[in-house]
Amino acid sequence: MSQADNVFEYLIENYQENEPVFLSELSVPEISDVSVRQQLKKLTEDGRVKRFDTGIYYIPKKSIFKSGSALSVDEVIKKKYLQDGENRCGYLSGILFANKLGLTTQVPMTYEVCSNKATTDYRDTRLGNFRVIVRRPYTEVNEQNVYALQFLDLMREVVEVSEVDGPVLTERLLYYLKTRNLEFDMLKPYFKYYPERIYKNMYEVGLLNGVAT
Repeated sequence: MSQADNVFEYLIENYQENEPVFLSELSVPEISDVSVRQQLKKLTEDGRVKRFDTGIYYIPKKSIFKSGSALSVDEVIKKKYLQDGENRCGYLSGILFANKLGLTTQVPMTYEVCSNKATTDYRDTRLGNFRVIVRRPYTEVNEQNVYALQFLDLMREVVEVSEVDGPVLTERLLYYLKTRNLEFDMLKPYFKYYPERIYKNMYEVGLLNGVAT
């Protein structure tokens, strides 16, 4: 069995199809890092592995197309910035998150994320054909506070990004709170990390103590 076969066997034993494989995290037993990079190049050339971007590979899932299905940028962002193993360490923010809540019809080509993995307060980078803005969160993200911080990030800029207002806006925000089992008292401990305008914005969008004003 060739070294390329050994690397591919390791991949199929440790990764699912269409799961991002980060070269920086890849360590194949008894094969040097230099050789792993060389074998990945060979596997990419013969089609067993595909390259998403520099240092990011995946085993293509079989589809009706000969080349297999493409890897979703959402999966890359999730593994790179939003998850640390099984633990949550980040969340989507900005206009893209507002769009998911039905607050705007804008579908930006830019992903905005807040992540514990951020090494600076602000970084503008790219993944594939997508621009990604990575920010350091106001406080460390974990399983218990991820949705609270995501909501408060939205509240910081909701007046500027939302295309809906009045009762419709209030109802959609309350619906998000309900689906995430968030209550006003669960948000309060994190207010101190955010700028003061968050209080004004929450009042303007009709939220007071977690209920419609």
